[in-house]
Amino acid sequence: MAITASLVKELRDRTGSGMMECKKALVETNGDIDAAIENMRKSGQAKAAKKAGRIAAEGIIVIKFSDDGKQAAMVEVNCETDFVAKDENFTSFANAVAERALDGSAASVEELLEQPLHDGEDTTVNMAREALIVKIGENMNVRRFERFATDSGQLYSYNHGVRIGVVVDLEGGNADLGKDIAMHVAASNPVCVGAEQVPADLLEKEREIFKAQALESGKPENIVEKMIEGRMRKYLSEITLLGQPFVKDPDQSVEKLLAASGAKVVNFRRYEVGEGIEKRQENFADEVMAQVRG
Repeated sequence: MAITASLVKELRDRTGSGMMECKKALVETNGDIDAAIENMRKSGQAKAAKKAGRIAAEGIIVIKFSDDGKQAAMVEVNCETDFVAKDENFTSFANAVAERALDGSAASVEELLEQPLHDGEDTTVNMAREALIVKIGENMNVRRFERFATDSGQLYSYNHGVRIGVVVDLEGGNADLGKDIAMHVAASNPVCVGAEQVPADLLEKEREIFKAQALESGKPENIVEKMIEGRMRKYLSEITLLGQPFVKDPDQSVEKLLAASGAKVVNFRRYEVGEGIEKRQENFADEVMAQVRG
């Protein structure tokens, strides 16, 4: 069967792969486009598996909202380089994943990967991911996602470029306040809203550190205890949203800012690209010298 340009174009449209790869796949299947797609999927899975061990610590954070602002989804999609993070094919994929996370019912990344990337299509999120790996040549992962829903409040967000994303559930206030709080969270990275939400093990760990530091001063036990309590109060003001000085007006705390508007932060979530991923440290000078020495 003759492999026509229109047949190659159709396969490109359906798979997103390069022209030469599509032509080769059609030649191998004598023009059977469905068989070519199946073979390309198998090949893509193999190539994706080979790249799976490569560190993907770059990428983007995408946030999508429902029309009424009562629901939202935030996802982190990773790649290997900042260059690919700006690629239109990659950003389009990440945005589609965020839309699927918002509209779908997946409770985990594994479930999300098996859902269709777009409504009415057979291509799953994972199939699209594997095809993109083959097309661009880098490992890519849907690392995490979270859905948000509010009844009595409103959801607001802030993106610092594509590397930091924040969603805030705010009761009361207005859109300007919601964006300001989200911006503050992006900049100051609080652990939680208030002191009562700080994990007990974290508090105990810090208390032990402060106690050891205070005992070294040689002061009496009653003074040591006051020093510990003072340092704990300072620590809580640094790590809680309500205790932190507001980034746009450091003379007032976020707690006072919210009180002035009769508003309350129910919850927030902050994503930063690559946080917690151990990146490979490369020393190109050492690498060159190693090659020179054989």
